[in-house]
Amino acid sequence: MNAEMSSPWIEPLVMAGGHAQLLPLAWEHEAALCDAVRDGELWKLWYTAVPTPEGMKAEIERRLKLQAQGLMLPFTVADAAGRIVGMTTYMNVDAANRRVEIGSTWYAQSTQRSALNTECKRMLLGHAFESLQCIAVEFRTHRLNTQSRRAIERLGAQLDGILRAHQIGHGGTLRDTAVYSITGAEWPVVKTHLDFQLARSR
Repeated sequence: MNAEMSSPWIEPLVMAGGHAQLLPLAWEHEAALCDAVRDGELWKLWYTAVPTPEGMKAEIERRLKLQAQGLMLPFTVADAAGRIVGMTTYMNVDAANRRVEIGSTWYAQSTQRSALNTECKRMLLGHAFESLQCIAVEFRTHRLNTQSRRAIERLGAQLDGILRAHQIGHGGTLRDTAVYSITGAEWPVVKTHLDFQLARSR
């Protein structure tokens, strides 16, 4: 990895809105994250990679190691009251090309299909395009994860294509990955759309 790629282009920060807070992932969040992932037993969904309560320590360690390498910026997601409800990240960080992926995201079942996800994405996209000057932001999900794909499409992201037999998943199944993106040129319209959606949810 060259010096530019390993430079701290993305620094830990706190982002907060009316529905959600994004906090730098920290070890003291482990117990609350275990409680959150039990809400809906999210690890049982075969087409996702959500940590089990027993595997949460290893998942925090994995994300923090990638952060130390300059490849990920992990967040703990909390609701407006400060209750921890999930995780999300900037990942596959490409500083040289000013690109990031928003992914490795999961939320407690009780917060799904709420304004919390919309606001998290609004804050992450806003920081990526307006502070980091990204040229594009990517989203990836399993081709068969229709709930995730609908949520990504509601943000205004465009489907770039399907990577067939992209990864080996649970039980040796092959994952087809749906790749979406929002470009810097598209961000003003997407921003207006997300702000309108959030205003309607107040």
